[in-house]
Amino acid sequence: MTSPHPERPVGLRERKKARTRDAIQREALRLFTEQGYDATTVEQIAEAAEVSPSTYFRYFPTKEEPVIYDRIDPILMASFLDQPAELTPLQAVRVAIREVLQQLPAEESELEAMRHRLIFGVPELRARIVERMVDTMSVLADAVAERVGCERGDERVQVFTGCVLGAMLAGAYGRDGSDLTEPPPMLTSEMVARVDRALKLLENGVPFERADG
Repeated sequence: MTSPHPERPVGLRERKKARTRDAIQREALRLFTEQGYDATTVEQIAEAAEVSPSTYFRYFPTKEEPVIYDRIDPILMASFLDQPAELTPLQAVRVAIREVLQQLPAEESELEAMRHRLIFGVPELRARIVERMVDTMSVLADAVAERVGCERGDERVQVFTGCVLGAMLAGAYGRDGSDLTEPPPMLTSEMVARVDRALKLLENGVPFERADG
C-alpha cells in the first residue's frame, strides 16, 4: 500500500477515466523499464497511451506519479471494510490481504513487480515512496475508524495503523541477510504468506521467549 486513491469507479464516465489512467500507468511503467526512467519523457508516455501530454497531467501531475500510484490500495481498503463485523480489525486486515493479493490477475501482478523494481532502482522514486507512506497511513486510519466506529484522531486508531503498516513492511521487505536495495518478489504466494505471518505475530502480541540465565 503506497498511495491514497478512490475506490474502483462504477459509472460509465468513471470507468472510462479509470481505463485512461490505467493505460497511462501501464505505458509509463513499460517505457521506464525498457528505456530507463531518466531517458523516458512524458511526451513519449502520452504518445504510447494515445493521449495528449495535457491529458497525462490531468491524471498524473508529475513524471514519477505513475510509479508511485498504487491501484491495489483502494481494492484492499474496500475489502477490509467489507469483512464480517465479527472479525477484529487485525483479522479483517489479514483476510483482505489474502483475498485481494492472491486473486490478482497475472497482468496486475506483473505491473506491481515492474513498479517496485523501478521504485528500488531509481533513488528519487524511493524517496517519494517514503513520503507517500504518510498518506497511506491516513487512508488506512480512515478505514479503521470507519470499521470500529470511532474518531479518526483516536490514539488507538493511530497506533493500530502504524503497527499494521510496520508489520506489513517487515513481512514484505525484512528478508534475513538480503540486500534491501533489491526489491522482493512482489505479490508471490511466498510474500503474501510472509506478510500474513508478520500480522499474525502482531495479533499475538509479538511474544518473545526469555532465555534462561
